[in-house]
Amino acid sequence: MSKNINISNRRASFEYFFLETYTAGVVLTGTEIKSIREGKVNLTDAYCIFQDGELLVHHLHISPYEKGTYANHNPTRDRKLLLQKRELKKLASKLKDQGLTIIPTRLFINEKGLAKIDIALAKGKKLYDKRETIKERDIKRSRDES
Repeated sequence: MSKNINISNRRASFEYFFLETYTAGVVLTGTEIKSIREGKVNLTDAYCIFQDGELLVHHLHISPYEKGTYANHNPTRDRKLLLQKRELKKLASKLKDQGLTIIPTRLFINEKGLAKIDIALAKGKKLYDKRETIKERDIKRSRDES
């Protein structure tokens, strides 16, 4: 537990504008939490959807645990997110708007040793917004070098 696990989705901030963020718990199996503690997680293609009133995260790739046996987990299975009922209702109502989606932005282990995931209600950027982001990043980089 000495290692601080903080895995972020850097591509998400380039592709989307974040409108609201939430911190949610994740329902995991034993080998999944062991792989997360080793840092073997990929958030790049992950997104969240509602199914039967529950919020699930799709395409969150957690690599199989090396020392796992036949009980090892499926790397891309859907995982349930734990939020309060009023937060789920609020997100479900906002998802009905055109062009909004829920994406995971960061996966971390809190001080109690539990895996948490930061999710954001996001709106996709247009091409000119992405170019503006690149321009701002280049200006900041050149300013820091000098």
